[in-house]
Amino acid sequence: MFRTAVLILSGNAFGSLLLLARNLAIARLISIEDYGIATTFAISMAVVEMASGLGLQQLIIQDKTGDDPRLQAGLQGFNLLRSLLSGGALFLLAHPIARFLGISEIAWAYQLLALIPILKGFEHFDIYRLNRKMQFRPLILTKIIPALLSVLCVWPLYRAFGDYRVMLYAVLIQWALVAITSHLVAERRYQLSFGRAVMLRGLRFGWPLLINNILMFAVFQGDKLIVGRELGMETLAIFAMGVTLTLTPTLVLGSTEQQFYLPQLSAAANDQKRFSHLTQSAMQTSLISGLVLVVAVVLLGAPLTRLLLGAKFETLIPLLPWLAILQALRTFKIGATTAALAKTHTSNPMIANSIRVLMLPVGWYVATHSGSLLQIIWVAIFGEFCAYVVSLFLVSYRLRLNTHAMLLPLLAAFIVILASAGHAVASLSEGYPVIWGALAVAGLFLMSLATMKELLSYIAGRIQTKHQGRA
Repeated sequence: MFRTAVLILSGNAFGSLLLLARNLAIARLISIEDYGIATTFAISMAVVEMASGLGLQQLIIQDKTGDDPRLQAGLQGFNLLRSLLSGGALFLLAHPIARFLGISEIAWAYQLLALIPILKGFEHFDIYRLNRKMQFRPLILTKIIPALLSVLCVWPLYRAFGDYRVMLYAVLIQWALVAITSHLVAERRYQLSFGRAVMLRGLRFGWPLLINNILMFAVFQGDKLIVGRELGMETLAIFAMGVTLTLTPTLVLGSTEQQFYLPQLSAAANDQKRFSHLTQSAMQTSLISGLVLVVAVVLLGAPLTRLLLGAKFETLIPLLPWLAILQALRTFKIGATTAALAKTHTSNPMIANSIRVLMLPVGWYVATHSGSLLQIIWVAIFGEFCAYVVSLFLVSYRLRLNTHAMLLPLLAAFIVILASAGHAVASLSEGYPVIWGALAVAGLFLMSLATMKELLSYIAGRIQTKHQGRA
């Protein structure tokens, strides 16, 4: 069990660290305004992903017949059709996106990004199917190899262009290599089929995820759109870099947790006692993942930002603890979301994230009336807190699980969050002992670990639940 968890975590961490290194290198090399423009490429890609994501990769893991070559071929065919439509949509949306952000002159770059969804359409699903047998090396290699080569391209691209185009072409290279690598590490021959039955199956599984993707776009990119439109590209660059620094470890921990628990929860779906224990363990893992981020930022955020980004991102430092709290609350939902996916309750994350989206108009009002980036972040934090409360209710009600065992871990987790928020406010005052305050937050985190009894029991048992069936 430990070897599997370490393999997933280290693979995800290394791949994400490489992409973070790429983004940091580009941020150091180009101007802040150009980096602000470069961050909008991620926004435009998210527009397409929100409108086309159906969770087909999760379906091949979750479904009892996920090992069937015919299902895999059908899902790969459906994925290709979906991706061609996505690419066409991004090409058509390029000019409206550029005009909305006030940078009409670079609409051509968004049109070029339309190649990325098409490249993703040729991805081989073996890298996901093998997760059913707790085999993760192919998926990890598909993340690491393209990311590494994308990093190595940064300096030549900078020498050739010297502006936001460095990010544009680095991302294109990365996704071309993802498609190629997924075929190189696959076991099965790549096949496509376009059967109506498989497509309908994918739509039934994925329509709530599709709506959730739209909501997730609003959650992840809505604040950036507000900041970019109302506060300008330089402020967007500061905000986007803060999100990158705090979101990257969040995504690493979140994807690791989902990859590790989803096959096991799916295999235990009909064993209520085992499923309940695994769900509690997954939810407590989410709490620890989020708290690790917060404590790390409290202890190391300021010195690392100065070291990695230099003086031009100095204004980011007071925002980092708040952004870490925001991402931690997002991370807290992962265990509940994974359990819901295992039981095919794919609408759970959609319902929870709809609560978060309701805060976006409030954030827009704050942006237009106060111009305060910190207040926009506070609004987002409140929205994420409400969304997490809803996700807990849905786990209890729809999955019929007793969540009383989560009360003490939740209390401990929110004590750490409140202490971190207090530290962030107090650190702006002269005479405040920043080091001692940070160490106090770290001490509270260590004490909170003792409350995670279901997770500790799962670790002590060292039992993995696997799908049974043919490979």
